Amino acid sequence: MAASRRSAPGRIVLGALLGQLIWLWAFAQTSRVAAQAPVPVVYTQVQAEQGQAAYAEHCASCHGQSLDDGAYGPPLKGADFREKWGSRSPEALFTSASTKMPPARPGSLGDETYARLLAYVLQENGAPSGARELAGDPDVLKTLAPPAWPRAGGGGLAPGALVPPPPHRLNPLDKIRPVTEAMLTKIADGEWLTWRRTYNAYGFSPLKKINKGNVADLRVAWTWSLPNGPNESTPLVHDGVLFVHGYGDKLQALDAATGDLLWQYSRRLPAGVAVSVKRGISILGNRLFVPTSDAHLVALDVKTGQVVWDQAVGDPKTGIRMTGGPLVARGKVMVGTTGRIGGGNYIAALDAETGKEAWRFYTIARPEEKGGNTWNGLPLDKRNGASAWIPGSYDPVQNLAFFGTGNTYDTGPLRVPVNEPGVTNDGLYLDSTLALDPDTGRLAWHFQHQNNGQWDLDWAFERMVVQLPVRGDLQSVVVTAGKQAIFDIMDTETGQYLSSIDLGLQNVVTAIDPKTGAKIVDPKLVPGDGETKMICPHVSGGRGWMPTAYDPTTRLLYAPIVEACMDLVPVPTGERGSLSTGVRWTVRPRPGSDGKYGRLQAINLATKATVWTDRQRAPLTTGTLVTGGGLVFVGALDRMFSAFDAATGAELWKTRLNDVPSSAPIAYAVGGQEYVAVIVGPGGYQSDSYAALVPEIKNPPDHGAAIWVFEVPSKSSGRATR
Repeated sequence: MAASRRSAPGRIVLGALLGQLIWLWAFAQTSRVAAQAPVPVVYTQVQAEQGQAAYAEHCASCHGQSLDDGAYGPPLKGADFREKWGSRSPEALFTSASTKMPPARPGSLGDETYARLLAYVLQENGAPSGARELAGDPDVLKTLAPPAWPRAGGGGLAPGALVPPPPHRLNPLDKIRPVTEAMLTKIADGEWLTWRRTYNAYGFSPLKKINKGNVADLRVAWTWSLPNGPNESTPLVHDGVLFVHGYGDKLQALDAATGDLLWQYSRRLPAGVAVSVKRGISILGNRLFVPTSDAHLVALDVKTGQVVWDQAVGDPKTGIRMTGGPLVARGKVMVGTTGRIGGGNYIAALDAETGKEAWRFYTIARPEEKGGNTWNGLPLDKRNGASAWIPGSYDPVQNLAFFGTGNTYDTGPLRVPVNEPGVTNDGLYLDSTLALDPDTGRLAWHFQHQNNGQWDLDWAFERMVVQLPVRGDLQSVVVTAGKQAIFDIMDTETGQYLSSIDLGLQNVVTAIDPKTGAKIVDPKLVPGDGETKMICPHVSGGRGWMPTAYDPTTRLLYAPIVEACMDLVPVPTGERGSLSTGVRWTVRPRPGSDGKYGRLQAINLATKATVWTDRQRAPLTTGTLVTGGGLVFVGALDRMFSAFDAATGAELWKTRLNDVPSSAPIAYAVGGQEYVAVIVGPGGYQSDSYAALVPEIKNPPDHGAAIWVFEVPSKSSGRATR
């Protein structure tokens, strides 16, 4: 007992000493951890302002005034930028900038300026400022914590969290094959490899599983929201991958069976360049060829969307644009321009491998060249128009590429012929078919469908290469129609005029010369005399830019038409108007109209007879698709997408989309399953021109661009999945 009593005080002292030691150890550990904790990133407001000035001087020309709108540099703000740099100390970004920028003289700005630039970038991405300047010393920056940028929704992934691997899925890009010239010449049934699927621009798919017998079972397979804005593009489909263009110069690769995103390309447009629609893209080898709103043509890697080459085709500051799409043949990427630039537009061919320009053909005849005397004595800089705003077609047999041209808006100087020997006011090559050698750009032949067009009734649309009986023999011919819904037929090899088909929807042309194809017009309907002219069709067309479709097995062509006319109304003195003859256009119904404006017409090109016509209230707004299943698909202003019996015109199926379709439908197949797809994205001229005629049609004020893909479900195994 005594021993126990003697040891108690010792135990108390020992415990106290031990507790003190533990406390001192814990304090030391806490101090050590605190000493090792990264210091928060701090910069001053003055430093960020100095960085903004340095950015404007050294960086904005590439990365853009807003840090994310540059033509040549990647964005320096936004979610993607913060995700890339937000988990690292600011030293990583400082070192990258100070060793690589500016590209022409890396490291030349000095550490203090690079620190100021970093402060400005931190500020623009949401990091708060403070009382201490950001150091320009990499060793100091390494000790700083990652920037306190706004976190992703949900707070971001927890530190140290392990995410289970996603389920395995097949990626069609893993097995995608290079597209060869042979594949473009003879396209597999389930593929859609050019704007109108084939070089001859038929818009015909031989697929038959979706047919008259089961189209009533057609349902949505998948949909995908596209960048919001007008969309007149036609997708391409190859080896189970669907490539689609989106407003704002974006291109996306989607799994064609499921709609899953595989990659996206986004173009950074220079300041002041307006976004424009694109109607087509092209593919060859492992590259996609995409026109841009700043008049470049870009080659993208099919598997990654990375830029392979980027070549300027024109200067957007001059007003040059590209709204059609490229044609690829013989290793050349051929694309037309549009705009009102003095001297006119052109068709440029770039080498598909390098992007180097191979040749350029001007669509307005130069004064010293053949046809140069057809511009009423105007100097070259006063000639404009002849836009090539629709993708071309190609005949491998004759090795000829076919492009169509439009009119000029500067119609006034051509209205009255000058009294000079050898000078005409025909205006070559306005409203013409141009047959070009893709190897050299040589003009093999041309045919002007309408000389001196004074009404903005273009002949710029698709050129089909068709086999038709001519005087008892089967002959290769080129078939095309302008806005007046007059079809001209020419010999493919020579351009010799053969015949025409007038659908009876126009009032300007009173006769067509049976030998030359020259159009004789009613002189009383030529605008510019101070009187209002009632003209049929409307400027947006009896047939507009939306392409027709042709079934080679039946020789039936399917034309989407709008039955509407226009008044060309004189404008007050001093105003230019829509045309420089001093008139502007307004829309009106056809005389005696019953209120049905949409017209789908089937014409036998061999006999020139109309086989059937379907008329409806809503104006048609898409091109047509005809299939081996005996179906014709078309869309309208009331958001309806419909399928018709190709032989009789009976409506067999329809569905209502989320918005107005303004493109051309396609058909394709993946893994034995067949699909029909259509893009919606209103805002193009065809979807905006006729609203006054159908005031009861109310479409969404907040538009929504998307692609809709339909299928007839497989009875045996259901939808294909990946």
